[in-house]
Amino acid sequence: MEKTKGNGRRDVLVVSRREKSADPAFYYQFTVNEDNRLGDLFWCDGGARADYAVFGDVLAFDATYRTNSYRKPFVVLLGINHHRRTIVYGFALLSDETKQTYTWLLETFLAAMDRKQPKTIITDGDKAMRKAISKKFPQAKHRLCCWHIGRNAQANVNKEFTSDFRRCMLRPYTQERFEKKWKEIVLQHSVESHEWVVKMYSEKTMWAEAYLRGHFFGGMRSTQPKSVSGCGSLHL
Repeated sequence: MEKTKGNGRRDVLVVSRREKSADPAFYYQFTVNEDNRLGDLFWCDGGARADYAVFGDVLAFDATYRTNSYRKPFVVLLGINHHRRTIVYGFALLSDETKQTYTWLLETFLAAMDRKQPKTIITDGDKAMRKAISKKFPQAKHRLCCWHIGRNAQANVNKEFTSDFRRCMLRPYTQERFEKKWKEIVLQHSVESHEWVVKMYSEKTMWAEAYLRGHFFGGMRSTQPKSVSGCGSLHL
């Protein structure tokens, strides 16, 4: 979906109506703020809706994009198909990153996808998004993005710890084996009391392969798309 010049709300309506005229299954919803300007916007095309009907057991949220001409948080909703290619289910421009706004996004997404609930979800760990997911997708298994966790490990601790941490995170250990390995690496790197390490251990069921075994993620461990197909894009 291309952006036109001028008033944001008017442009969205013009372009969205044009897209829907070309693709009757094209779906969009938006909110208007107190200044009568565009608040939140979600859109997806007919191909994305058809893909979700088939492959929608796994849903990932890539909310790492921050810079665009609307100066709004930009979220991409992703999945994976039978060729193990990343596919796009929809896009959203949001007014902020609060629980209320994310709840609106998830409710709008459900409406677009005929109320089909995902079985597993991958996110970057944003607290507001977590709360919204717990409310709208209460049965889904929530996994934290391995790419974000690895980057945070290096930023909060050090490179040496991160290398051992990644192995502990990604290897298909039994839970007993994981616990043994975890104790070994925290002692080895003297981080038993490190605030970030303690916090991550308390959330181990959301990132350690040992505690995620038996849940279908289609091979996805990250919200970062590799080879993407499907769904029209908005030029930002």
